Amino acid sequence: MDSMLNPVYWLVVGFVLAIAEVIIPGGIVFFLGAGCLLVAGAIWIGWVSTWMGAMTLFFVSSLVLIVGLRTFTVRLVEGDSSKANTVEILDDIGETVSIVERVGPGNKVGRILYRGTQWEALGNGEVFTPGDEAKIVAQENVRYIIERIS
Repeated sequence: MDSMLNPVYWLVVGFVLAIAEVIIPGGIVFFLGAGCLLVAGAIWIGWVSTWMGAMTLFFVSSLVLIVGLRTFTVRLVEGDSSKANTVEILDDIGETVSIVERVGPGNKVGRILYRGTQWEALGNGEVFTPGDEAKIVAQENVRYIIERIS
């Protein structure tokens, strides 16, 4: 257990953890490394003389740093973020599609070509023949609801 009282070991582990934050982002690993550096300093100054004291100081200092400073530093060092449309059908409404398989009359399901893929479609009671173009107005489960382009 004498290795637990060697400040060089704590320094090395502290720097490795701090650098590992680049690979494992989240703001926690860095504070564990900072806790190791605090323990290395306390051992070097002579404030800690037992392995139990070193481990206790590590756990307490890491916990205090994570709880106390993580929220503050996350605001300063913000990562890349974007707010996209989470209701995907809103991106599809109004898009023009090609009819691949007859749609209609009534609730007869046909097929449309949209974004390079064939999808099932309903025609709101209208009849669409292959080669016609329509626009998406809604989605019902995995089927698109289409209507004529006016």
